[in-house]
Amino acid sequence: MKFSSSGYLIKEGLKNIWNNRMMSLASIVVLVSCLVITGAAMLLSLNVTSLIAGIGDDNQINVYLDYDISDIDALKLGSQISKIHNVDDCTFYSKEEGLKELRDKLGNDIYQSMQGDNNPLGHVYKVRLKDLSQYKTTIEEIQKIDGVMKISDRASIARTLTKLNRFVGIVGFWIVLILGVVTLFIISNTIKMTMYSRRFEISIMKSVGATNAFVRIPFIIEAMTIGLIAGLLSSGVLIAIYNPIRETAGNMISLIGTSTIPLENLWLKILLLFCGTGILIGALGGFISITKYLNKEGGEILGW
Repeated sequence: MKFSSSGYLIKEGLKNIWNNRMMSLASIVVLVSCLVITGAAMLLSLNVTSLIAGIGDDNQINVYLDYDISDIDALKLGSQISKIHNVDDCTFYSKEEGLKELRDKLGNDIYQSMQGDNNPLGHVYKVRLKDLSQYKTTIEEIQKIDGVMKISDRASIARTLTKLNRFVGIVGFWIVLILGVVTLFIISNTIKMTMYSRRFEISIMKSVGATNAFVRIPFIIEAMTIGLIAGLLSSGVLIAIYNPIRETAGNMISLIGTSTIPLENLWLKILLLFCGTGILIGALGGFISITKYLNKEGGEILGW
């Protein structure tokens, strides 16, 4: 195909978008919605996976003691924890230290009123394990010690996050499937309307020997351009909202001692992936609709 012909076909494809701007806009809106939902589910899944990995790599647990245990007994209890084979380090944090850590959040007046006998917190041991494969056994040994009230079982957090990840994957799959079908339908109808409005021009082109490929290319370019625009818009939306959502969730994430994936590690991948996906979906929808249209009516010159 000559360069001049390529320029003509590209120009015609871009012109089609403007000539059928309402249907093109509908295609873009639906495709953006599909890509944003897909991207949100994907980013959530990636961060949940990162959280689960962080929990698995963190071999520290918090051991909370009974509220009424004395300071001396609390210190003695620490020596019992240290004797457990899989315990690498055992650090004592008194309830007074715990209250001081909350001082900035509580305010000075509330902090003053909660000192001494009014302190609602208990003593805590931060215990670091040697071998995570013995996690469950070690937890059970610590729980047998008199004076231990509860242990922050990070395994339960990992299980909850795993369930959330599975749920997001299943729901995301069906949403993407449904919206994908709707998107292909709208893009196909957009291309069909364009072809119908130009049916006499196309019939003349075919009567003088134009191939189906020559007729098809402008409409493929039109659909791919719609997909590219949708990809740019959807990736822009996701990049814009990622950090605000990440910062909002920061307090909850800090409680489990892990962090989310920073935007600088993702933005380029998001942009390339969504632009490529948009172009692919657009090309697929355009190709399907054009092939069906040409096969059915392309040979009926001026009889459409």
